[in-house]
Amino acid sequence: MAPSMRFLVFFSVLALSPLCFAFPHPDGHLYPQFYDHSCPKAQEIVGSVVAEAVAKEARMAASLLRLHFHDCFVKGCDASVLLDSTGTFLSEKRSNPNRNSARGFEVIDEIKSALEKECPLTVSCADIVALAARDSTVLAGGPSWEVPLGRRDSLGASLSGSNNNIPAPNNTLPTIITKFKLQGLDLVDLVALSGSHTIGQSRCTSFRQRLYNQTGNGLPDGTLDAAYAAQLRTRCPQSGGDQILFPLDFVSPTKFDNNYFRNLMAEKGLLSSDEVLFTKSAATMQLVKLYAENNELFFEQFANSMVKMGNISPLTGLRGEIRKHCRKVNH
Repeated sequence: MAPSMRFLVFFSVLALSPLCFAFPHPDGHLYPQFYDHSCPKAQEIVGSVVAEAVAKEARMAASLLRLHFHDCFVKGCDASVLLDSTGTFLSEKRSNPNRNSARGFEVIDEIKSALEKECPLTVSCADIVALAARDSTVLAGGPSWEVPLGRRDSLGASLSGSNNNIPAPNNTLPTIITKFKLQGLDLVDLVALSGSHTIGQSRCTSFRQRLYNQTGNGLPDGTLDAAYAAQLRTRCPQSGGDQILFPLDFVSPTKFDNNYFRNLMAEKGLLSSDEVLFTKSAATMQLVKLYAENNELFFEQFANSMVKMGNISPLTGLRGEIRKHCRKVNH
């Protein structure tokens, strides 16, 4: 289309629908400029609290990133993961994927408290979680992206959704693919987003079966490098020590990079749910190789997939609310 023609089309759209431009996305779409007028310092405030928390403890970057995943995979990105139990629902914090492992709630509280002082009842907890995930990724050396904003907060939680929808460390690849597909995420998203395991730690209880009894025959997982398995067994005993932590990426545990994919190729992925990406499907194996070779491509796809994941069933418009405290609904 010639430039002049494009301008005419644009101009006629502008003339016919002035409201679209006066009120961006009236249909409830998220967009990065959502708080530009109502709370212009919102992103700056989130960024500074996250930076302080990660400076204090490098692991916090992975914890805040993980919160966003565990939020979005249950009822959409609506901050339901932050709610404490009440008389009407049980907290998602009690689910198998979150119990004794989901963390960073105090950091979210601190951000919320600062934002409530700056612009009361304006910035949702769901948006805070999305921004904190991006800022954590950047602080760990990963890619940045514009976070579409405008999510609102849920009025309840789903313990069963948290137990059933979040991929587990011992899930088979078809199960993991299905769980991603149910959220509108494809194979490329699955492999790229799994790359978030380039930072963070996992508990002995999450991968013990790979070390001692992967398929019920009393033998370790054959797709786990024998020397690496022997090393892991020295600190992850057959019983006890459930909470002992191990880096998900032993090469560069706090740096966001593509070593995660290189580890998979060397059969040194810590979790079964990681290693199956390289051993159980030609399509996912190809993507693992691609990202192992090309860090820039991994970063680009990770950023795209995070935006896509952050767009899972958000509450917008008049649905949900803007919570005053992230751990409880307003009434």
